[in-house]
Amino acid sequence: MTVLRKFAPPVVAAAVLTVADQYSKVWIVRNFGLYEFRTVSENFFNLVHVRNTGVAFGLLSNLNHAWVNPLLIVMTVMAVVAVLGYIHYLPGRGPAPCGLGLVLGGAIGNLIDRARLGYVVDFLDLHWGHHHWPAFNIADIGISVGIGLLIIDMLFWSKEGEH
Repeated sequence: MTVLRKFAPPVVAAAVLTVADQYSKVWIVRNFGLYEFRTVSENFFNLVHVRNTGVAFGLLSNLNHAWVNPLLIVMTVMAVVAVLGYIHYLPGRGPAPCGLGLVLGGAIGNLIDRARLGYVVDFLDLHWGHHHWPAFNIADIGISVGIGLLIIDMLFWSKEGEH
């Protein structure tokens, strides 16, 4: 398999996810004031404009932003490089290439926010009554689905010669 064919599925998945993520965040910022929300489904789903200065679920958001943001940028760049390196060693079968592409696209989408804005725009708010899941975005969905695909790959396509 040529290098171009090996990198095409994950790079296309990453590019599509990054564009969808950035477009959705621009739309939210242009159409919602900070902390403004709109109910999409009563007692289940809102759109809300929030800023996440931490990591997943707002962890680390209460720490000094002056050093947390640069640290998160460096860590994300390192993760992007690691994913690109891992793609090179993939046999190019199973769901792993797409999974890595989604993780890559999600990381890049949130990295763009963090580098450009100093925080990540989140806007999807799932809840049941008064119990809310922390707000998230399209990049976060891509990372979660990508990790799920990698787990499926490990379970069912664990070695290149199998299956």
